[in-house]
Amino acid sequence: MNAQNSRSLEVHGLSVSLGGSEILDRVSFDVRAGQVVGLIGPNGAGKSTAIRAILDIVKAHSGVISVDGQDVGVLAPRERAKRLAYVPQGAPVHWPLTAERIVALGRTPHLNPWQELGAHDRAVVREVMETTDCWSMRDRIVTTLSGGERSRVLLARAMAVQAPYLLADEPTASLDPLHQLQVMEIMRSIAATGVGVLIVVHDLSHALRYCDQLVLLTGGKVLASGTPDDVLTDGNLEAAFGVKVSRWSEGGEQFLAPHKAKAAS
Repeated sequence: MNAQNSRSLEVHGLSVSLGGSEILDRVSFDVRAGQVVGLIGPNGAGKSTAIRAILDIVKAHSGVISVDGQDVGVLAPRERAKRLAYVPQGAPVHWPLTAERIVALGRTPHLNPWQELGAHDRAVVREVMETTDCWSMRDRIVTTLSGGERSRVLLARAMAVQAPYLLADEPTASLDPLHQLQVMEIMRSIAATGVGVLIVVHDLSHALRYCDQLVLLTGGKVLASGTPDDVLTDGNLEAAFGVKVSRWSEGGEQFLAPHKAKAAS
């Protein structure tokens, strides 16, 4: 096994309670370098909470989270920010800054206090904004952008960190179909550089086509994990989502779509 493939973000026995309710119950999975791992499941299954617990935004009451063999809990905030980049779901942006300035914040973990961006930092900012199709809006105030435009800017900000792991909570939400596909392609291209990508996905066809591994959560527990073919079975989808799906192939690619709700018992 080469050094890249041996790197991983590992979650073991993660349990989280919020407001007296158990949201996650002994959840375990890992994200290996170069893989796209999708967290799927119905609303309220604990997908976003899992990502927020990995980032220490919410506190786990049990479990171990490690990045390349090191306990995330002992990392200083700046070091954690260098290793784990984060794309939040529908996060509001209150600062009246240009889109380019927002993306440049992704370079902050690599700079000393009050240090100006260098030529390399500026080149990274332009590259990620071009990749996410938002360079043309670089001079616009981010609070004037649409939800979809803002989502692409926040993705670019996370990419600007150049962290070995990228965690994205529904990065395709609010995006039109073209930009949804572009974002999923970006996730694949990021993984191809050796980055481990953990992404919350609601579109089951995207999960099938773009993810290497899936973790299906329901009721705060792992119902199934493994390859998309192993996880997206008729039985698992009916048990987790209460739906039946249609499947088809086109151009050598597989697709699926829910088409019928399970009859109420």
